Order: sequence, then structure tokens, then C-alpha cells
Amino acid sequence: MNQLIINANSREKRFALVKNGEVEKIYIEQPGQQSLVGNIYLGIVEKVIQGMNAAFINFGEELSGFLQKDKLPSYVLSEDENKANRSISSYVHQGEKLLVQVEKDAAGTKGARLTAVIELQGENLVYMPHGKYIAVSKKAESPDTRNKWKEFASQVKTSEEGLIFRTESLNQTEEAIMRELEQQRAQYAELKKTMSAMKKPGIVHSRDYFLEQAVGALLSFTNGEVITDCLDFKKRIEFAVTEGKEIEFYNGKDNIFSFYKIEQEIERLLKRIVWLEKGAYMVIDQGEALTMIDVNTGKFSGKTDLRDTVMKTNMNAAVEAARQIRLRDLAGIILIDFIDMKTDSERNKVLKLIQKELHLDERRTRIIGFTELGILQLTRKKTKQSLAETLTEKCWTCGGTGQVLSTESVAYRLERALWEYKNSDYEEIHVAATKEVIHHFSGEADIHKLRLEKALSIKIKFSVSDAAKPFYEIFKVGASTEFG
Repeated sequence: MNQLIINANSREKRFALVKNGEVEKIYIEQPGQQSLVGNIYLGIVEKVIQGMNAAFINFGEELSGFLQKDKLPSYVLSEDENKANRSISSYVHQGEKLLVQVEKDAAGTKGARLTAVIELQGENLVYMPHGKYIAVSKKAESPDTRNKWKEFASQVKTSEEGLIFRTESLNQTEEAIMRELEQQRAQYAELKKTMSAMKKPGIVHSRDYFLEQAVGALLSFTNGEVITDCLDFKKRIEFAVTEGKEIEFYNGKDNIFSFYKIEQEIERLLKRIVWLEKGAYMVIDQGEALTMIDVNTGKFSGKTDLRDTVMKTNMNAAVEAARQIRLRDLAGIILIDFIDMKTDSERNKVLKLIQKELHLDERRTRIIGFTELGILQLTRKKTKQSLAETLTEKCWTCGGTGQVLSTESVAYRLERALWEYKNSDYEEIHVAATKEVIHHFSGEADIHKLRLEKALSIKIKFSVSDAAKPFYEIFKVGASTEFG
């Protein structure tokens, strides 16, 4: 049974994709952590730097963005054979207004990296009004398929336009692709209209990453059900619910993730030790520079000999390691220390198995191979924070040697816990929590607290706890007259 379970009735939005009873993907988005990548802005050129062939753009955010010469439509569309040697001032000037899109988020004191060659993401196409480019998904292995879509693109696009055919487009009809292209052209015309009415830099179009990710997960299976606890989100995702799939509204007392046991899975994903079959286990240590996965036989012993035990443990570990990499959203350099294997044949079996499992990964992964010490090296593209980076922070009670749930995560957990009292007979709830949790839960001028009290028809009273880490406890519920 395939299920997409969506928890969207609080500020921290989450979904879990479950296939055949096993969690395949968990996605969590907290307020303030949303990426700006893909957002489109009206920008004004603040400064043109000749020596860097780049410009700084005021696009309405705290830091100005950085735009290189080859990311300008005027440069891309130029027929000048010597354009690579020309100064950026030939293509843009100070004070000029541009429609720009974020390619990479700001980091530290560095502003966002921008492009003025806009890309509009569709289900089948990536449309670039000034891209002058045709490409077909690398997953189209047949040269005939690639040539078919390239020829089609050259017939329907203008000389300025660029088209990238996504994997989903390969089995579509030309009519369906043409309909999407016309929709994207109309969307770009609307963006230009919005931009022309703006008098200062700012957002023109923002991507809804949570909806995009949820729709992507929904499209990954043909039969199953979508279950969400938010009526508004149910309406927004209904367009993607095709034949063979059903969508349901969950209105149970327990939080939807607790009811479907996803909360337990998240708790396991934050632990270092992952248990395998028959007492074997892996230890996952996630650091800033790299992630290390260490495989151990534990109490497992094979039916024949030590070599049999080693191979069975390593094969089990290869499957589970690939799953943990996906679920924890590990990225960067990843090293897997399998139990020592004696022959290249044994190592190749493990290598082929993990290649097969990682082929299911939507993120680009590169397997480098085994080192002389028998450690498998691979890299995985980083596009967002890992699960641990999203949900935890360095523990200040132990000098940074461990991690605890962040203030934000505890506040959102409290919010979800209080939602379970909806439609109850209680008039008031008393909560003890650390000062930081209370502040984040309540918001400026108690805006979030008041909103929740109104939604639940219950008064929420706090007392400050001096716990050494982000903490809350609901310890009194009842009629308002019961509490002093």
C-alpha cells in the first residue's frame, strides 16, 4: 500500500512517503528555513564590476545578489562571436531593471547568486524565455527519443527560447507538451506585467517548495492514497490526484504523524545506531566535513562460516545505508566502512547492490569506489539541510559534544500536542516550558498563541521551566476555574 501522509496544519509542515509499508521519504519544512532558490524578483543593478565581469543587484533582500555576465539574456542572445571577451558593461548598466531568479541562497556575508536567464519549472518542461537552448533528460537512454524531442523543440520554440525536457515528459504526447509550453509562456507574460507595475525591488514570484515536493512524491507512485490533516492543503494538492489514487482528510485526535507511526521513524532517524537483521548494526556519525557509516556484525553469525557472516551483513548494510542516506538527506562526502572483504568479487557485489539502491535516489549521487582500506567513498549533492540539521542543534549543556531537539522543533511539537485537545471539553491548559520555547511558540505579541487559542477554543497558560534544554510539559487541563 502506497501512502503520502501530510502534516500541514501547523507552521512546521511535514510529509512522509510510505511504499509497501516502509517509509521511503520524509520532508520537513520549518518557517525561516525556506530556500529562496527559484524565486523570481524585480532587481535593480547597483554596481557593475568590470574586473569581475559581474554586477551586484538590489533585489529586495537584506544582502545584494551577485550576477555574472553569462547569466544575462543580452549576453546569451548576442550573436557576437567575440562576446566572451567583451566587458559586462556592454550588456548591462547601473540602474537597469532586471527580472532575476535566485540560483544559490545567501551564506554568511555573501549575497545570493542570481541569474537573469529565468527558468520556469513545469511538470514536463523547464521553460527559459531567453535560454536559447534545448536539452533532454539524461534518463532518456534511447538516441531516437532524445532526437525526437529535440526536433520537436526546434519546431515549436522561438529563436530566443530554451526548453529542457524533464524525465516525466518522455512518455507524454506532443499535444500535452505543447499545452504546458503555452501555459508557461502565459505565466512569463504575467510575470513581466507584474514587474512593470512595481516601483521598487522585491518578490515577483515565489515557489511553494513544500507543495512541489509533495506533488513530486505523489507522482512517484501509481496507486495509493493521500492523507492530510489540513483541508486547505487538501484542496491545493487535489489537482495532482489522478486515477488510482484517493485523497482523504484526517481529523483524528492524535497528530497524524503519531497515528501513522511516522513520529517513531523520525526519532530512529536521529539516532546514531541503526539495527540490521539478527543483531548486526551500523553507526552513523554526521559531521560538518563528511558523514561516516560504520558497519558491525554485532551478534550476527552466519550459518556456515565467518565469510558468509561478513557478506550477509555487508549486503544488508548496503541496502539499509542507501535508505538511511535518502531518509536522513545526507549530503557531501559519505564514507561507508563495510566489514573487511577479502576479494574484489565480494567488494563488487556490495558495490553493485548499493549502486542499484541509490539509483532510486532523486538526488545526484556519485559512487567513487573502495579505498585501499576497504572504505566505500561516495558523494551526494546538497540542496537543503539534512534531517538532523533541520531538527537538532548543538547541545550547549554538554559543550557541543551532543545534540538535542532545537527550540523551534520543541515549540512545534508543543503546538501539535495542543492540537490534540481540539473539540475537547477543556477550557484551559497549563504548560511548563523553557523561556525560549514559550517565546517561539507564542510569537511576537503572542500572535501564534492567540491564533491557536482561537482555533482550539481553549486558553493556554504558561509557567517558565529552568530545564537545561528546550523543554515543555503539559501538566494541567480542565476548566478555567480549577487554576489559580
